[in-house]
Amino acid sequence: MFTSPSAEPLAHSGIRLTFLAALCLSLSACLGSDDDAGALLPDGSTAQLAILETTDLHANLLSYDYFKLAEDKSLGFERTATLIKQARTAFPNNLLIDNGDTIQGTALADYQALVTPVACNQKLATYKAMDTIGFDAGTLGNHEFNYGLPYLAQVTGAKFNVDGMAAVASQPTCTGPAFPLVLANVTSKKDGQTLYKPYTLISKKVTGKDKDGKAIESTVKVAVIGFAPPPILNWDKRWLDGKVDVQGVVEAAQKYVPLARADGADIVIAASHGGWDTSTYTPTMENANYHLAKVAGIDGILMGHSHSEFPNATCTTAACGAEGVDKIKGSFFGVPAVMPSYWGKAIGVINYSLVVKNGKWTIDTGKTEVSVRKTLLDATAKTYVEVDPAIGNAVKTEHEAAITYVKTPIGQSDFALSSYFADVGDVTAIQVVNAAQADYVAKYVSANLPQYKDLPVLSVSAPFKSGFAGGTDFTDVAKGPIAINNAADLYLYPNTVYAVKVTGAGIKTWLEKAAERFNRIDPTLTTAQALVSSFPGYNFDMFTSADISYEIDVTQAIGSRIKNLMYKGAPINATAEFIIATNNYRATSGTAFGLTAANTIYASPDANRDVLIDYIKARNNLTLAADGSARSWRFTKVATAGPVTFTSSSDKLAVAQAAGLANISLVSNDNGTGKGLGVYAIDLSK
Repeated sequence: MFTSPSAEPLAHSGIRLTFLAALCLSLSACLGSDDDAGALLPDGSTAQLAILETTDLHANLLSYDYFKLAEDKSLGFERTATLIKQARTAFPNNLLIDNGDTIQGTALADYQALVTPVACNQKLATYKAMDTIGFDAGTLGNHEFNYGLPYLAQVTGAKFNVDGMAAVASQPTCTGPAFPLVLANVTSKKDGQTLYKPYTLISKKVTGKDKDGKAIESTVKVAVIGFAPPPILNWDKRWLDGKVDVQGVVEAAQKYVPLARADGADIVIAASHGGWDTSTYTPTMENANYHLAKVAGIDGILMGHSHSEFPNATCTTAACGAEGVDKIKGSFFGVPAVMPSYWGKAIGVINYSLVVKNGKWTIDTGKTEVSVRKTLLDATAKTYVEVDPAIGNAVKTEHEAAITYVKTPIGQSDFALSSYFADVGDVTAIQVVNAAQADYVAKYVSANLPQYKDLPVLSVSAPFKSGFAGGTDFTDVAKGPIAINNAADLYLYPNTVYAVKVTGAGIKTWLEKAAERFNRIDPTLTTAQALVSSFPGYNFDMFTSADISYEIDVTQAIGSRIKNLMYKGAPINATAEFIIATNNYRATSGTAFGLTAANTIYASPDANRDVLIDYIKARNNLTLAADGSARSWRFTKVATAGPVTFTSSSDKLAVAQAAGLANISLVSNDNGTGKGLGVYAIDLSK
């Protein structure tokens, strides 16, 4: 390979520039990159470049469950790090990019943000772990905004020119990650500028071969552009309202992809924290990556947010069969796309074959390979890749502090609180959450909102852990002492309490939406029917109060399932007004539940989890009779010709029986997925 005889930039050496320009013309190939100003590369030269992705780590740094205070080998960045090292060996030319939802999600994250806040000159534990293995770039997801803009600026080493924060010149320079964070579609209302650089341009040194097979070195310029889901304006309204604007993913890409190309990018990677939705595009779309693939100039899409995997050859949804989707190769309209699960369970890989054409690196699209590499080695044996000990060593102090914190006792319970059978009526893990929310809102209304003092206060909550990730993904608080980690298990998210005013008709609309948790059951079918749909468990809002009762008729169509809705023993008055205690997520993004901004009468700054902790401290002793048996809803009785089934954790029938669910039976302790789930049947006639 020809090299410049001097380290002096060619732009400042006219003689050398003229000489090398002549050589470029004679060979018809010159990279034209500032970093390769003296490097000549003939057409036909080839190289490989792999883009490695992590996403939705949610501060799961170690294979540890802070709720259960036990090891959980199925998750943790300390195992992801091993996958990364293996991939770096397999693909010597590589870049590692994180796709967001990185700094929130565990008790460790909450401890550093809310309990003993990390200092300006300290690096967040998550970034300490990530910097141990080394990332090239990252973007932000929706959960990065959960703790507010000042905290986000501090821990990422940024300075935001937004209302409510000191002037940029007065903001301290704090310690952030060692890699750049980029975000193209979130801008300050104050100056219209993006909070972070919209993209970064990485000059990546690669090894390859010329057309004759001789080893070469060169530089490939890779632009990484970041995108967050636009609904963050609703989800974290309390932090973002009036301070930032969010642009549509497609619109932001149409602005910045050409600029990245003009900056010399050979490859443009979209790190887009969202999934993919094949419905008609709107600028507020949460999962816009299917449409992002249509933006000219994008060479690859890193996805996340949906906590699933792509490519996925076994996918049977309509979206997987949509026009332009290749679920096997992993692409939308020919653009490689990957989504590697969540909580550090996998990494995504887009491996490009590069070839020089007309002096520029181009992608040999026919040879691009997309894959998901998992920490799980054998589902049957439940074996995983080994941990990288460097990660645990890096965050040992923070990990131990978090464990000490979550062990703090706050009360006692004479019953177990679990969500194993919340889908079929067990309220042991939900009633205390509802009671805490209702108590908090009622006291606030009485003291501060006299105009609403005569309205009844009710509360809704949902089974936040309902088996999505397998048999261990359920709330399970044992009888006996209750500690802070148990409260975190009961209320998984760092939401804040909101109070909304709705009518009796509004309550019915709300419950009809929640009832989409269930499939429609045909009583005449003799074959087994699955009771539970793909509607998320965290959206299955329910009341747990003696004052309200209702039935869910799963034989009816969506929107017509709520029957016999009663308040204090009488049919609910459609025009009567009620106050419902809920959370900021539901209140600000619950249009499908019939809620708009006009319904909110109080947006509390206090976290639901903290309200729950304070309530348990005040109650001190929880009893099944008072705190775990007020079931407001039932299934409408119907006899079915065949079995109606659902899944829960294996070998938990005794839990259902203890909750008084005598119509539940065990079909099998293994549903065949290798995820620790069993199959149960429910007799809807009882």
